[in-house]
Amino acid sequence: MAGAIDAPRILIEAHMKPLQGSRFQPTGFPSLGAAEFRGPDGRNNIVVESAQSVANRLEAAAWDDAANDLVEVLRGLPYVATVVGERPTDSIREAHRINSPYLFGGIEETLRERAGVAGKKKKGTDGEAESSGVDIPKLAAAVFFLDPNSVLHGVFLEKLVGSARLTRIVSGFIEAKDTNPAESGGVKNDRVDPVGQKYGGAVKGFGNVPFARTEYTADSITAYFNIDTSLLRSYRLGRDAEQLLVSLALWKIQNFLQFGGRLRTACDLEATEVLVKRPSSLGALPSIAELEDYIRGAIARCAAAGLFANPPKTEVMFAQK
Repeated sequence: MAGAIDAPRILIEAHMKPLQGSRFQPTGFPSLGAAEFRGPDGRNNIVVESAQSVANRLEAAAWDDAANDLVEVLRGLPYVATVVGERPTDSIREAHRINSPYLFGGIEETLRERAGVAGKKKKGTDGEAESSGVDIPKLAAAVFFLDPNSVLHGVFLEKLVGSARLTRIVSGFIEAKDTNPAESGGVKNDRVDPVGQKYGGAVKGFGNVPFARTEYTADSITAYFNIDTSLLRSYRLGRDAEQLLVSLALWKIQNFLQFGGRLRTACDLEATEVLVKRPSSLGALPSIAELEDYIRGAIARCAAAGLFANPPKTEVMFAQK
């Protein structure tokens, strides 16, 4: 693991294929549909899963919905939680992590103190901090103290300081090469009123409604993952924190490849080969069991060194301003 942390990047490629058949349904975007593009070789390619969606899926690996808590192996890892109305939420599941409007107010003073950021505000603004300089390593340590996952997946803290941003350390996306559309369709049948004129027509959901469907086939499907260890080292969090974050990133990638391949109803993929492209010294990816041993040890060391909030779960009150 030490050799992996010292490399500038950890680059991973996973060759994938549909679990059944040869068709798959890629991600779609409003007003665009499937993200098709022509590659440098002139072949038709498609984005199967965007960087944003892969990030969401990697983050989801940390949470146990049944227990409403972190998965067992990550217990002891700090995060921030609140209850809004009767609905619980937290920095693991919130779209903006600790910068969620439900969470930030409850941790702002802690972040300012630990990051060394003054609380001076601009006049005439809605409470936003001045866009002055910020010590990024101190900010990273402050965020790590409350929620290491926000360091791993990145966070923008414009309410703290306008320039306060931690870029994603781990990222990924899935592309398919040499793609061709597979057109099909179907019909929604109305057993009561097939014509759909009695009760308001198709606009209200009545009648038989035919529809078209476009899926794709591909010569190859590849998932790409990038762990920016150079960026991580620039935060100067220390060896224990670095080992924890790299182990956590690899663990999330392994979980995604082994258990997270059902991206949509018509897009269920499996990894057929996983390659570590850089560094060569890493060889094959550590197994999930090996990574869990690394993670447990790193959590214990970080907690003993005082790098974590105590207790690790910071519960805050949401007060709407």
